[in-house]
Amino acid sequence: MPKDNKGQVSLEYLLIFTISLILLIVFTLPLTEYSIQNTLDVSDTLDLKADLSRLSQAIETVYGQGQGSKQSVNIHSKTSLKVSVDNNHASCNLKLKDGSSKNVKVNCNSNLAKTSVPLAKGANTIIVEWPVGSQNMKIYKI
Repeated sequence: MPKDNKGQVSLEYLLIFTISLILLIVFTLPLTEYSIQNTLDVSDTLDLKADLSRLSQAIETVYGQGQGSKQSVNIHSKTSLKVSVDNNHASCNLKLKDGSSKNVKVNCNSNLAKTSVPLAKGANTIIVEWPVGSQNMKIYKI
């Protein structure tokens, strides 16, 4: 009766396949995590830039309409932020996943004095107005 060595070959094949799979996971998992963090940072930055663009558009609309105009902007923030507004830009520092921060800036024309508007996590309503008889516009959160 001849001996059958097919069982040992199958066991060796499974062992080599398992070790190869473990090595592949060990080397690719950290790279995948790094890639996902970078993708989330880009997404957060683009979301913040879109929110700042809507705020900038409201500021320019009120500036263009003149005294007596008012506009509100609804912004949904994932984290607490502080938006700095000046007469020619709106900007905010965003903390990235790796601990560094990125300054996101959008240009806008207005006669706003340098101020900052704190945004809480969640829904925020920002009012931009130019009161009648006033020389400067106002921006505040309600």
